[in-house]
Amino acid sequence: MSHELYQNPLISRYSSSEMGNIWSSQRKFATWRQLWLALAESQQELGLEITQQQLAEMRSSLDNIDFEAAKKHEQRLRHDVMAHVHTFGDCCPTAMPIIHLGATSCFVTDNTDLILIRDALELVGKKLAQVISLLGRFAMEHRQLACLGYTHLQPAQPTTVGKRTTLWIYDLIEDLQSLEFRLTNLRARGVKGTTGTQASFLKLFDGDHDKVKQLDRLVSEKTGFQTQYPVTGQTYPRKIDVHVVDVLSGIAQTAHKIATDIRLLANRKELEEPFETHQIGSSAMAYKRNPMRSERICSLARFVISLQSSPANTLATQWMERTLDDSANRRLVLPQTFLATDAILILLGNIASGMVVYPKVIQKNLMAELPFMASENIMMAAVAAGGDRQQIHERIRQHSQDAAAEVKTEGKENDLIERLSADPAFANVAIEELLDPATFVGRAPEQVDEFMAEWVNPIQARYGSQPFSQELRV
Repeated sequence: MSHELYQNPLISRYSSSEMGNIWSSQRKFATWRQLWLALAESQQELGLEITQQQLAEMRSSLDNIDFEAAKKHEQRLRHDVMAHVHTFGDCCPTAMPIIHLGATSCFVTDNTDLILIRDALELVGKKLAQVISLLGRFAMEHRQLACLGYTHLQPAQPTTVGKRTTLWIYDLIEDLQSLEFRLTNLRARGVKGTTGTQASFLKLFDGDHDKVKQLDRLVSEKTGFQTQYPVTGQTYPRKIDVHVVDVLSGIAQTAHKIATDIRLLANRKELEEPFETHQIGSSAMAYKRNPMRSERICSLARFVISLQSSPANTLATQWMERTLDDSANRRLVLPQTFLATDAILILLGNIASGMVVYPKVIQKNLMAELPFMASENIMMAAVAAGGDRQQIHERIRQHSQDAAAEVKTEGKENDLIERLSADPAFANVAIEELLDPATFVGRAPEQVDEFMAEWVNPIQARYGSQPFSQELRV
């Protein structure tokens, strides 16, 4: 690595080597060669004069790519695909006449992109399922731990830590379902020609339409696709890129929401992401335990979400059968969206596997607000003990206002319960018994159990319970 040139931090700091390998030059151009081989093999199977020697020569040189030679060819030819045709041909002189036979550049570029997108989606799906599994385990561990709920970021009816976690998980499940749908419906571009009419291949096979259709099917199958897009221009439909990046943006949106919740709860000292023994929270404030992983998720997620507009604009501006102003944009957007999403899932899995909960702080924060929330139950108990509903309501209203004023203006503890206990109107009410947090969370624990059984466990069964790969480099 040269320290005198800019390095993409998605590669050097954040994403996994596995995702980086998918989008590497070696993988890309080796796949081009595999496609040229698949085309030649299929053309031979359908009767074109291509020898076994030519195919063997191609097979022997799929991975030994001379990138310096390719660079020199491109400087001369000003065309990346033809540069690699010549580089491949340098290794396969006998096969050179039939490499790329009848094909246009998008035969290798677009089919390769679809293969890489497929492999990258599969990797993202696996990591997404792992995160869902880890958060599911966390939800079960804390299914009964009552905590303050929040609406408008104001204290609201209590929930449980586990139930709140299921909200995060369900958004991730929605993302996984979207990913699986797009992956299932991903197809090969196949063998379509310069404007999608297959004219050059029809000429190669002397007007035999059936052989052209067979060629399209054979090449697609050799690259792992059972179907092809039914019609294309020169490229596969750029609508596909929109769908794919929308899925990744959706994952980023969900992760941003989860990480933001964790940051807010860390501020309340109720929850923390993992904090390592020698980790430094601040270079100046040595006591700090900043939620840097969650902050990084938000930062990377913002980047992924911002990339969503590029495929949409690329689709909108594809003229007729294609125009080349998609190329440079797609070289940036597709790999980087996947790399950043991969980094987000690494971070989210790391947090989910080591999240720290502070039950005593959670209880303290809950009990500071619970007296107000319990006031309706106290009122109903007082009425049941013989009190007048309207008079009891007014007594609670006055005490609540006075207690709230003490909390807000004097910084004192909430003493509403003490005030009510001292009021003769509530002499026959067992107020303390009405303050059990477990009685305020409704069906939250049971909802966690049901959610796990119906939604999370099937995903674990489908993807397997593999240990999370924590490739967290910095």
